[in-house]
Amino acid sequence: MRRNKKERQALLKETIKENPFITDEDLAEKFLVSVQTIRLDRLELSIPELRERIKHVAEKKFDNEVRSLPIEEIIGEIIDIELDKTAISILDIKEEHVFKRNQIARGHHLFAQANSLAVALINDELALTAKANIKFTSSVKENERVIAKAKVVQMDTDKGRTIVEVASFVNNELVFKGEFDMYRSKKSIKDEYEHDSSS
Repeated sequence: MRRNKKERQALLKETIKENPFITDEDLAEKFLVSVQTIRLDRLELSIPELRERIKHVAEKKFDNEVRSLPIEEIIGEIIDIELDKTAISILDIKEEHVFKRNQIARGHHLFAQANSLAVALINDELALTAKANIKFTSSVKENERVIAKAKVVQMDTDKGRTIVEVASFVNNELVFKGEFDMYRSKKSIKDEYEHDSSS
């Protein structure tokens, strides 16, 4: 049912408040108007575009939670995190992420999103990737959104090591998966180095 402008804008404001990560396209479909109309509504209501909303929510919610690196150094935008358990980030593939000849995303961007999410997940002031076993399962194109989901699958507190699995999706299709073996602290690295040297 189409609504008048005043009703639509009131509902639009409420909808975005409930779900800051909803796209203009989804809003246009919900309110049976064009994407341009949604953008004009947002401008009139002083509601920033999706990328800015995600950034604002992430900085406000996660800046004090993530210990291993500054929030702005994470590739993609974190939308959910529970340290040493699970985390989710999104990365919108833009022109600067793709090969010019075919508009397919360069693999190192998908790896960087997954790797930085694995680092962010570690509840330690220093976390480094010791090794990674990765696989690209499908190509990603310009203007697609990659959702990376990370989870801790193994933790060895004696060695200061954590195994993090990351799976990345576009429209529920798996495009990347990786297993990251993470160091947790300077002490852990020193202990590991001494162990390796003596063996």
